[in-house]
Amino acid sequence: MRKAILAALLLAVPVVVMPVAPAGAAPAQVASADRADATAKLALALQGRLGDRSAGAYHDAAGRLVVTVTDAAAAETVRAAGAEARVVTRSAATLRAATAQLDRTAAVPGTAWQVDPATNQVLVQADSTVTGARKEQLEKAVRALGGAARLETVPGRIAPEIGGGDAIYMGGSRCSMAFAVAIGSVHHFLTAGHCTNLDTNFYANAARTTHIGVRAGTSFPGNDYGLVRATVRPVGDVNMYDGTRRDISSARNAVVGETVGLSGSTSGLRRGRVTGVNVTVNYPQGSVYGLIQTTICSAGGDSGGAVFANNSAIGIHSGSTGGCGGSNRAYHQPVTEALAAYGARIY
Repeated sequence: MRKAILAALLLAVPVVVMPVAPAGAAPAQVASADRADATAKLALALQGRLGDRSAGAYHDAAGRLVVTVTDAAAAETVRAAGAEARVVTRSAATLRAATAQLDRTAAVPGTAWQVDPATNQVLVQADSTVTGARKEQLEKAVRALGGAARLETVPGRIAPEIGGGDAIYMGGSRCSMAFAVAIGSVHHFLTAGHCTNLDTNFYANAARTTHIGVRAGTSFPGNDYGLVRATVRPVGDVNMYDGTRRDISSARNAVVGETVGLSGSTSGLRRGRVTGVNVTVNYPQGSVYGLIQTTICSAGGDSGGAVFANNSAIGIHSGSTGGCGGSNRAYHQPVTEALAAYGARIY
């Protein structure tokens, strides 16, 4: 019986599938993955060292790491570390002030904003539901920031995603499991907060006969993460949907321009590029702050799914504009924030 329950639990674990390659290609792929992780860690280390003298980092079209800086000394620090430096006029503090002003003046459902390091602006996005007086309010708020912000209209509707299918079930809805974590010696798993808001008990099947956990924490809106205390120990890796599993051994923050994957119970594996960090999204249920934005295609039921790069946990899927066209946008809760909030660790 325990084996049957464990098998059902593993089916609910969200995964990211990496392309299968001939055996001869494996070393090159591993080297490329290692370089990507090293570059991301360098970007985060430089931004931490420079503080407000950097307004963000990103990968340019050629794949080079670019770190924005506000003075020549900071530029020299970046170059000495092996990255490209780009001097910009708006500091991190200036752009934070702009986003704080938007929080006060433009928090209407169907909008999102983030710092775009490549343009040194705050990019404000509005979905197809933002019309009439709400659109006028948003346009006025963006104009008030001058060149520090720009407005972009996106198709679809920005919303959290819940649907029906084969994953974790609660409150009559379906979501996806993110990562197995431990708090001390007690095993848990993470998912989206708008999923853990729905119920206290979680199951591996729609019939609700295979119990896999009890809610231990939830945060939505504001954040979008939730913690479930597992009744059967979840594995510390993810199913690759090809008969293999990938170990997740660490967690880190995302870097603009890197490629990440999302594994959700509706879409399976989807890949995309990180286009923003510290993104504010205004869902109908309320605002969520500090999200990651990507170009990943997702659908209802993918909420709570695992977003990761190589062997590093990156995020928990929150929502998207829906659909899978070239203009889709997806939003993810940084996993590091959830780990810190619960005192948990990836295992």
